[in-house]
Amino acid sequence: MPRYIFITGGVVSSLGKGLASAALGSVLQARGFKVRLRKLDPYLNVDPGTMSPYEHGECYVTDDGAETDLDLGHYERFTGVAARKTDNVTTGKIYWNVLTKERRGDYLGGTVQVIPHITNEIKDFIQSDNGDADFVLCEVGGTVGDIESLPFLEAIRQFGNEVGLKNALFIHVTLMPYIKTAGELKTKPTQHSVKELLSVGIQPSILLIRADREIPKEERRKIALFCNILPERVIPALDVPSIYQVPVSYHGEGLDEQVLKYFDLSAPAPDLSKWMEILHKIQHPEGEVTIGVVGKYTSLLDSYKSLSEALTHGGFANNVKVNLSWLNAEIFEKDDNLHLLENVHGILVPGGFGERGTEGKIRAVQFARERNIPYFGICLGMQMAVIETARNRAGLNDAGSTEFGKCGNPVVGLMTEWNKEGETERRNEAGNMGGTMRLGAYPAKLAAGSRVAEIYGATEISERHRHRYEVNTTYKQQLEGAGLVFSGMSPDGKLPEIVEIKDHPWFVGVQFHPELKSKPFEPHPLFTSFIKAAVEKSRLV
Repeated sequence: MPRYIFITGGVVSSLGKGLASAALGSVLQARGFKVRLRKLDPYLNVDPGTMSPYEHGECYVTDDGAETDLDLGHYERFTGVAARKTDNVTTGKIYWNVLTKERRGDYLGGTVQVIPHITNEIKDFIQSDNGDADFVLCEVGGTVGDIESLPFLEAIRQFGNEVGLKNALFIHVTLMPYIKTAGELKTKPTQHSVKELLSVGIQPSILLIRADREIPKEERRKIALFCNILPERVIPALDVPSIYQVPVSYHGEGLDEQVLKYFDLSAPAPDLSKWMEILHKIQHPEGEVTIGVVGKYTSLLDSYKSLSEALTHGGFANNVKVNLSWLNAEIFEKDDNLHLLENVHGILVPGGFGERGTEGKIRAVQFARERNIPYFGICLGMQMAVIETARNRAGLNDAGSTEFGKCGNPVVGLMTEWNKEGETERRNEAGNMGGTMRLGAYPAKLAAGSRVAEIYGATEISERHRHRYEVNTTYKQQLEGAGLVFSGMSPDGKLPEIVEIKDHPWFVGVQFHPELKSKPFEPHPLFTSFIKAAVEKSRLV
């Protein structure tokens, strides 16, 4: 039976429970244990697939086609353990499952209630699909005191009693603010947060205290006294320059040691050499490049969390610091703003939905193509590259995408049918929005001798998708005649996966999301190659 670690948060949101979970999981891995990480989300949406990035940040997609919370990206990047559908659940999904059972008559006419039916469903989720994991780390979204969180807190309270407290550990993440006018760190928010947690029957055994400066031992002893916790289990979680320093920092403060003591386990000291190597690259880069990211959701950078991390990983692979210039695509709908792209060493147009900003993205593509600036288009960014080629090189002036309305030449159109593991999946324009895209891992075949085949070192790949619209192969011959090479296709040859321009320093568009598979210790080859091209561009400037 695995040991279970539940991570809750209090005082305010955005304290970094996801990073704390990922960091602890990675350090336990470094001690030789197998880990599984999952997220319990309190909101009523079935999943974040229909939520605006401004509401929830990035929607992270797993190999098996789940649209999940962005924290699952942290879990994968830090531990290398591939996330699955069974690693993220929401209140909406829990209620959906319970109500489906009620409609089937599974409860034999009984009254369906939050306790025990909702809490039992949550507990079943926690125990499902754990494989041979030694530790299962479950992060509870939201903050203690939220109405939405109560069923999850009650479920983990029950779960702790059922498996025994020596098989379940509660870690609570809180904030210790510094009041500048008083010149003091304040313990009271942590005290009240723990009191709130105690009110639902959960006594945390470890506290992770977020602070922007060193926490004196006396303050830690005070917290321990008022919160009924051993002083050595009040762990400072101080701000650090890079998220990749968090595992090293937490180990230095003794977090993993206290976890093992709680479970009465012993293990070799963790080998954190790979983390130290990453930190060395961050602290001692051999140069730097600037990448202009021309997107739609640039006012909330969590919308592009995996993307920014993948670009950083590409920097690790090339021993350079990657500076990101976040640029709202709408500003490029005016010609006089294109000068903002003159000082970047690479241009990336990421995925997105809807028409807003698309004309600015097309102008950015044209700027990159004509100025020989390395260009990387992802999902919608690939489609914008195709439309730019169609309009400016193939003579199709009215080329566009049916996603944005009717157009004379729909070089991008709604995908209504595709193959998934030997079965045909279909969709129509009037169908539901949620979960109806081409989601998860799909294979692709790369053209021998192409740039991308050289980058991957292979002609068969698998990448994760999240999109409803596809490049229309009816126009393939015209586009190739204009210099756009279709270098990657679905195995049946029906769906374009990658386009590139040969007579350009580096110009690649992909229909999938390679950023979702990039890791600090295993940078994605496309990002490694893109940043390398940007480095070469910087030397020419």
